[in-house]
Amino acid sequence: MNENAKDRLKKTFTNPFYFIALGFGSGLSRWMPGTTGSLAAIPVYLLFQPLDIEWQLLIIVIAFALGVFICDWVAKDMAVKDPGCIVWDEFVGLWITYLMLPPGWIWLVVGFLLFRLFDIWKPWPVSWLDRQLSGGLGIMADDVAAGLYALLFLQSIYLGSSLIG
Repeated sequence: MNENAKDRLKKTFTNPFYFIALGFGSGLSRWMPGTTGSLAAIPVYLLFQPLDIEWQLLIIVIAFALGVFICDWVAKDMAVKDPGCIVWDEFVGLWITYLMLPPGWIWLVVGFLLFRLFDIWKPWPVSWLDRQLSGGLGIMADDVAAGLYALLFLQSIYLGSSLIG
């Protein structure tokens, strides 16, 4: 482990901003940190899934606002525009995808796959947001847009399957 990785590991578990921005440590993964961060977001989502939609939205709005500030601070501290280890944006994007999640574990999987697809593919305006915005807002905004795309597609697939079946 190089000195930079050791420093990042130490900061993640001693600095609350790093702990949140790096998705409770999931962003330290050497294997696809964005995907690992998205996977780590699922158990947290399951904790607030039983809440009414208004409470889920409030949690997401607070997590987004917190993320803009914290991710901006951590990126500046690391002196990197959008470090791959920052995965709080994946948490918020996936939680948006899961709004009004249909019942059944299969929808968790489909939502996860759709979110990762849109987050990696970055169709317009996701790609535009990724290029044009900077700082914490830039880190967070493209994943929010990917989450909205995934939410729209997930609900369309669910509604379409309900009409057929």
